[in-house]
Amino acid sequence: MILNISGRTDIVAFYTNWLMNRFNEGYVDVRNPFYPRSVSRIFFNDVEAIVFCTKNPKPILPYLDKINIPSIFQVTCTPYTSDIELAVGDKKEIIDSMIELSRRLGKENVVLRYDPILINDKYTVDYHERAFERLCSLLEGYVGQVIVSFVDEYKNVNRHMGKLKIKQLSEEDYIDIGKRLVKITNKYGMSIQTCYEKNDLSSVGFIQSACCTKELAYRLTGRSNFPKWKARDCGCVEMVDIGAYNTCGHYCRYCYANYDEKNVTLNRKNHDEKSSLLIGYLDENDVIKVRKK
Repeated sequence: MILNISGRTDIVAFYTNWLMNRFNEGYVDVRNPFYPRSVSRIFFNDVEAIVFCTKNPKPILPYLDKINIPSIFQVTCTPYTSDIELAVGDKKEIIDSMIELSRRLGKENVVLRYDPILINDKYTVDYHERAFERLCSLLEGYVGQVIVSFVDEYKNVNRHMGKLKIKQLSEEDYIDIGKRLVKITNKYGMSIQTCYEKNDLSSVGFIQSACCTKELAYRLTGRSNFPKWKARDCGCVEMVDIGAYNTCGHYCRYCYANYDEKNVTLNRKNHDEKSSLLIGYLDENDVIKVRKK
């Protein structure tokens, strides 16, 4: 079993104390987002690898030595300010944390996510080009893989469209952006790819791949028979997400996981780092099933 921590919220940035309590207890409970009374219980002894996804790895750095499960970190770092990312931490600290991760885990286990790319009058293609080169120059030698995506029209995006003022991109625009980014990653010795994108940029040097391939799963676990992730038609191997939607404190205007922002503050108030669940508690009506690998 491979855990995804997490595509539903940023557990590392906001809930590391809870996560480490769950490691210490040996298991974690996860509500099904579509059937809330259905709870999966996952014992960490059944976990073969972890894919951490975060915008801020700093809170977990003191605990890395206590996580005795093969892990990789996919860290998202984008050049937006508080008009787009309302509460993302200091970008310099995030980059410094990525460098420390690389030194401790190896550069093959730290991936830069530059996503999503959105273009408007402020965040132009030229702006992204300059910001991306600056980012890659700081991470040269510490990161070898970059994953890129473009903004999608999620509920939250549509809700904030008046503020985002996103420009629609043509095929020529995608090719232009792709060429610029490839030139930069080549300069700094990095590969670049998209994951789950309609636009095929392989003609300009992008790798067509997934975020968690069978090859990566084999490297982490020694096992090659992981099925594709049914929950997402993206080519990744199956992972189990232990997060919860509408709980992320970054409040990014392009976010898909905070699709009901009115509930985010309420949900975060219902977080108890001593609970087996990320949000709230188990009750007598819950049906708990142990999830095996």
